Amino acid sequence: MTTTDVCLRAVLLATMTFAATGGCSSGEPDEPVLEIAQALGDSLGGIAPDDFAEARDAFNTVEELGDGLGPIFNERACGNCHTLGAQGGAGEQVERRFGRFVDGAFDPMETSGGSLRQLFTVGTFTRSDGQICSVPQEAEPAGATVHDVGRLTTPLFGLGLVDAMPDSFFDGLAAAEPPEQRGIVNRVSILLPNPDDPSQSPGGTRVGRFGWKAGIATLTQFAADAYVNEMGITTQSCIRGAAILAFATESAPNGVPQPAGCDDLALPPPAGIPAGTDDAVGSCDGGLTEIQDDVDEFATFMTFLAPPTRGPITPDVEAGEPLFSAIGCQSCHTTTTFVTPASTGNGVPGNTAFNPFSDFLVHDMGTLGDQIGNPGDSLAVTRRMRTAPLWGIRVRNKLLHDGRTNDIGAAILAHDGQGAAAREAFGDLSAVDQHRLIEFVRSL
Repeated sequence: MTTTDVCLRAVLLATMTFAATGGCSSGEPDEPVLEIAQALGDSLGGIAPDDFAEARDAFNTVEELGDGLGPIFNERACGNCHTLGAQGGAGEQVERRFGRFVDGAFDPMETSGGSLRQLFTVGTFTRSDGQICSVPQEAEPAGATVHDVGRLTTPLFGLGLVDAMPDSFFDGLAAAEPPEQRGIVNRVSILLPNPDDPSQSPGGTRVGRFGWKAGIATLTQFAADAYVNEMGITTQSCIRGAAILAFATESAPNGVPQPAGCDDLALPPPAGIPAGTDDAVGSCDGGLTEIQDDVDEFATFMTFLAPPTRGPITPDVEAGEPLFSAIGCQSCHTTTTFVTPASTGNGVPGNTAFNPFSDFLVHDMGTLGDQIGNPGDSLAVTRRMRTAPLWGIRVRNKLLHDGRTNDIGAAILAHDGQGAAAREAFGDLSAVDQHRLIEFVRSL
């Protein structure tokens, strides 16, 4: 029996369960495990109610031109995308991406605006000095060979718990998987660390665990990245005296930067901060550590947002649970119980057990892979996708990375690559057993 099996059995079978401080890194119990019982949209705990409400309000705030919205964007508020089940859930919006392959290497076509095609523009507006600005609509460039790829808004429930897990935990998950389905631990560069975690620093590496490609290492970075790419609001923060400018560059519609002052109506940044930065901390002198206030609030909301609890447990759900493992779904959508370390670096409760039903690793998904990647990635790399967490799936109305279906059975049958064996095994089940397995998934 593996250490993850020991941990899982301890959580499921004991009246009072225990886990090692390293998040199931050992089978020996020493600390009580906390159970999750909050409703969707509630705080996980570890934060004052007023502070959580303030962070949630910031998450739902609708941005305007004067706040820095634009020049191109996908939505005006975080909360406008993350709506299903509760604020912070998955969304119905599907953003669009494109690219091409040149000599077998992925090209995001940065000179044409990059692989993300924002769907909206601030259009025509007049500045206080009377200058008329007009921002064009983005269009997919004619040279793209990877066309109109959909990316669905992902749910945020429980991500603070995932953020708290040490890198070594994900290494352990990968090592425990069958070789044919073994995922890849995607270590990525930290562009904006969690300032409360001394182990993180700009330019360091961490296991990527957020986004469809597991390309984002921290919730702070996730917040800043979404602010600039989804709303067009650029920011600057300070980490131990260093200015973080990775999110301070305005998007260029179709690759053509807007004339100075025609990206939005935000006030000019403080001296020494690049022009076009919509909201900046300013000087980082004296070793200052300060995250731009909106980014900080968004990250706080995501960190302390409670994970989903299970849905009704019916006889069909109980009958479907062993089938989920028998056909190999658990190889990627792991049934292993995660347990946060006793002392977390982001303030969420320690020794907390949760089951996201994902290993947060990237897997070769064959034809289901979206063929979008980083500059220079091979076709094989662009087909890798992070295992989508299944918790909360019952409150979603679109599935898979591009939202192509709302049917769980159809989503299973679309799996390919390392998911093909489970797909075939699902197809071989009787109609009754397929229904039972789907009901189990629907209960998560």
